[in-house]
Parts: sequence; structure tokens; C-alpha cells
Amino acid sequence: MDRLAADRMFAQVVRLGGFSAAAAQLGTSPGQASKLVSKLEAHLGVRLLNRTTRALAPTPEGEAYFTRITAILEALDDLDDSLREAGQNPRGQLRLTAPLSFGTTQLMPALADFAQAHPGIALDVQFTDSVMGLAEHGFDAAIRVGQPRDSALKARKLGMVRSRIVAAPAYLARRGTPRVPEDLAGHAIVTDTNFTRPDDWEFRAEGGQIFTLPLPGRLRFSNAEACVIAAEAGLGVTRVPDFISARAVRAGRLVELLPAFRAGDSGVHALTPAGRHMPSRLRILLDHLRDRWGPDHDWSD
Repeated sequence: MDRLAADRMFAQVVRLGGFSAAAAQLGTSPGQASKLVSKLEAHLGVRLLNRTTRALAPTPEGEAYFTRITAILEALDDLDDSLREAGQNPRGQLRLTAPLSFGTTQLMPALADFAQAHPGIALDVQFTDSVMGLAEHGFDAAIRVGQPRDSALKARKLGMVRSRIVAAPAYLARRGTPRVPEDLAGHAIVTDTNFTRPDDWEFRAEGGQIFTLPLPGRLRFSNAEACVIAAEAGLGVTRVPDFISARAVRAGRLVELLPAFRAGDSGVHALTPAGRHMPSRLRILLDHLRDRWGPDHDWSD
């Protein structure tokens, strides 16, 4: 029996909650995964997992073993990483998840540069607006925009995203330019439904306090790029993240409105499992993204 392979498989089965997911993550079949864990149980002389047709869960002995063996495996990974770092040759695979629009427009160019600089690191990235659990899907990290909500994950801030209110020059020539937030009540609104509260727009008053205005739109899209296209076509005023609108504003296709009242800034974060070893290849990637997306990053570049 390959003891290290069996221990890694057992830890992954417990972490992901099943043989199929663990086998896929470690590049083998569910049957082979089950055999490895069974051999480990036979070697230790104790049952580590309770198996039923509907569920799989560690026994009390399995839970205790998982805690101890996870620490040992992470120590081994630390040792491997330290040697690789000494050789300046990070290797291995990174699995990431990221939101669709931000992922394709901003993360992908950064990953392309990273892949060129680090040919020994393989990338497996899923772009989706669905919030996917890291442990359940075997991700090393999630790149997310907004306030982190899962306290079980460690958040590392990589940059800032600001909301911009924009409209086309032709639309403003027809309908007039809002001078204060309250003026928006008389305008056509294009709603980006990706915001947590898409119909409640936040503003900052002169004294610094935050207030909201209800601004529901006739046109509603679950994609910020679609909102920008609608705004460029003169269909109304929209509120979208600046990484989507910045280039259109710089090119003059859109005009930013009410910048003095702007609120709703949010961070770009990398979320990783709290308390788990961070491999050097992931640390190098997150440093790369943080350096690229610092607090003053111009998203139109």
C-alpha cells in the first residue's frame, strides 16, 4: 500500500464528502479511491468512514485521524514548497472560481501574464456568477467582488471596484443631465441585477452619510456588459462596476454622472479556506493579482 497516497485520498474524501469528488480531484477512479481508504483502514485496524448508500461520514476515530493527518500532509506540502521556492520553480495545479464578467475582462488578462511567467503552474478556472463552495468543488481559491460573507473563509484584498452611474451623451442631450441624486427619479433606468439590492442605489451626502434611493428600471439585465450596451444605445442611465464602464467613459461613449455623490465601493478579494496551508504557487498568484490591481488601479487600462 502507498501509505501517502492512501492518507491523501482519505483526507480528500472527508474534505469533499465523497469518493467520486475526491477521485476526480486526485486523478483516479471512485473504485480505486474506495480501495485506498479500505486498505488504510485495514492497515490501521479501525474503521475511518461510515458508508451508506445515501451518505458518507467519518467515524469518531476517522475525525480524529483526519485532524492529525491533515496537519501532517500540510507540513509535507510546506516542505515541498520550501524546496521548490529555493529552486525558484513553482509547480502544480491551481483551481479557481471567479465571476463571469470580472473573470473574463479582468482576471483572464492577469492569468495570461501569470501563465507566461510560470510555465510550471497549471490553471483550472471556472467562470460563473454562481457562488460555489471551495471545499465541495475542490477549489484552491475564489476571486469575488464585494464584501466577503463566509466567515469560514479567509479573505485577502486584491483591489477596489467602484460603482459608476453612466449614460450616453445623446441620451443626456434629450433628457437632461442629473445634478443631484434625486434628479434620477425622472430618468429611464437600466438595472444591473447583479447588485445585492439592484433597485436601491447608494449615494454619499455632503456630510459623508450614506443614503439610498429606490430606482427600479424598466430594462433589467443580469450582466453589467449588457447594461453598458443598453446605456450606449441611449436607453437610459445605468449603475455598473467601473471595470465594465471605464473604457466606454474614457472613449466618450458614456458620461459618468454624479461623481461627487458616488458610494458603493467594494473590494476584490481572494477567498481561501481558513486554517489550511497555502501552497507557494497560490501565494505567488495572489501576490501577482494584488500587485496588478492595487488600490489606485485604472480599470480602463
